Amino acid sequence: VELRPGWVVGLIGDLGTGKTQLVKGIAAGLGITDTVTSPTFALLQEYDDGRLPLAHIDLYRLESQLEIVGAGLEHYLTPPDGVTAVEWFERWLGGGWQPGQALPESAQPNVGQVLRLVLFSDEGETK
Repeated sequence: VELRPGWVVGLIGDLGTGKTQLVKGIAAGLGITDTVTSPTFALLQEYDDGRLPLAHIDLYRLESQLEIVGAGLEHYLTPPDGVTAVEWFERWLGGGWQPGQALPESAQPNVGQVLRLVLFSDEGETK
């Protein structure tokens, strides 16, 4: 799959499951040469030396959509020119959301956008 401008990659998984490693792979695929690190404390790292800009967000320390908006991160969830990778994406989706459930309306793309949801489990299954 070739990532395109406007795509958001939501990553959901326990601590240590490789979310940041996957973002490193995404960055490499975009031709980004900067060192990719986890933005757990900074919340956001931006990389713009590749084919497309990449915003890497880690929502681990935020508990609600209100905190995400308060941190000024919500506009990265509809990136016009680049790709956004969001660790702990379920925090944006709201408490209680589980893979396999419909996305809440607040997390659905704008009219005219396409939503593709691919779920990978730790057993390697895809849906």
